[in-house]
Amino acid sequence: MRIANKLYILLVMLVTCIGCDQATKRLAQVTLKGAEPIIYLNNFFRLEYAENPGAFLGMGGSLPDWQRWALLTVASSVILVLLTVFVCMRKDLRALDIVGYALILAGGISNMIDRVLAGVVVDFMNMGLGSLRTGIFNVADVAIMAGLFTVVAAHLTAANEPAPKAPEAAGASDDKAA
Repeated sequence: MRIANKLYILLVMLVTCIGCDQATKRLAQVTLKGAEPIIYLNNFFRLEYAENPGAFLGMGGSLPDWQRWALLTVASSVILVLLTVFVCMRKDLRALDIVGYALILAGGISNMIDRVLAGVVVDFMNMGLGSLRTGIFNVADVAIMAGLFTVVAAHLTAANEPAPKAPEAAGASDDKAA
């Protein structure tokens, strides 16, 4: 895939996902902060405000500030930059691969924006049945998970595709001279 096409897909996905995540987080701050959870579908889905100083499901939230900053800001930023370079440099990525990686990047960048600007990531969605519930998450987290599933699916489908035939040498033919 040409670099211009990759960049187009990447930029559209980044702008769309980051914009949606940031908008929903601001809406959650305005409408949910300090309020009781809003319950839907017999408590299967809840909207409730939370500020997460850690990573996925609050992991690392209890680390000292300098360790949390080094791990969740510095190390994560390096990983995001390396993933961006990987996506731009790899010539064999298909559109589905790029969409998956773009979702991962968008979610990571959007959560990084929160972490850098506010020191915490805003989460506001929760799902589950009875006492079996997910952690509280946001649109960026959904994008990261969707991206991971997309990348895995793209690699699984690529593994099942037949290998491309090698081009025949110029001037070679199947006919053999007698």
